[in-house]
Amino acid sequence: MAAKTVLNYLERDSVIHKMTGTTKLAFFLLFTFASMITYNTWVLLGLFAVSLVAFRLSHIKYREVRFMMIFMLVFLVLNNLFIFLFDPNQGTTLYGTRHVLFHLFWRYDVTAEQLFYMLNISLKYFVALPVAILFISATNPSEFAASLNSIGISYKVGYSVAIALRYIPDIQRDYHSISQAQQARGVELGKNEHFFARLKNSVNILLPLILTSLNRIDTISNAMELRGFGKNKKRTWYTKRPFARRDFIAIAIGVVLLAISLFVTIRFGRFYNPFVG
Repeated sequence: MAAKTVLNYLERDSVIHKMTGTTKLAFFLLFTFASMITYNTWVLLGLFAVSLVAFRLSHIKYREVRFMMIFMLVFLVLNNLFIFLFDPNQGTTLYGTRHVLFHLFWRYDVTAEQLFYMLNISLKYFVALPVAILFISATNPSEFAASLNSIGISYKVGYSVAIALRYIPDIQRDYHSISQAQQARGVELGKNEHFFARLKNSVNILLPLILTSLNRIDTISNAMELRGFGKNKKRTWYTKRPFARRDFIAIAIGVVLLAISLFVTIRFGRFYNPFVG
């Protein structure tokens, strides 16, 4: 059975895929800045709606990025848990009021302000994740390298990033193959084994995986050196495409979203406070 990979390029016939790598990089940065500078619930909800529309336009299915969604949800739950454990009164400090819903123990009171604050934290994750997944899954690595070079980053750095992105699925497939081989030799990695036993047995996969990776890196390095990579100051790109109307529209939308976020933040503050009339 073929190994399932994550964080890899998924080719589709969509308007998102047809945009240039530079456009997707610019929109990703503008959208990320717009979501980072504000905690206003209404702005975050609007950005979340935009990210869902963009995800729908990409024709990428949920099941194809399910692992990243689940990983994000687990991380989000842990993040909110630790926020509450370390400072259960952060919300009351920010919003200036205190409405206790119920008491847990010691100094831990569950307040409406704290829950609302953690809701906004969660919204920021839900806003950023679909766009981040789109940026990785809808951008050809070579095109991404060309986009980095187009904004002034050295083509050596851009090409290194492109190789790294191409290498992630290879590592996952190698891990899957080595894991299957180890299980065929009697090394138990399934759910029937205890967690710590599975963790210990997983170490048997790491050494072959590291050796395989080092061998592949050496092969790629030798091939690039033989072809004179890095000899000149500039290079051409096969995947670089000219800007089209859709690219200008996407960048304009990103600029408008950032402008709205900045305006609301400056005019009304970073936090929307429903507890003060």
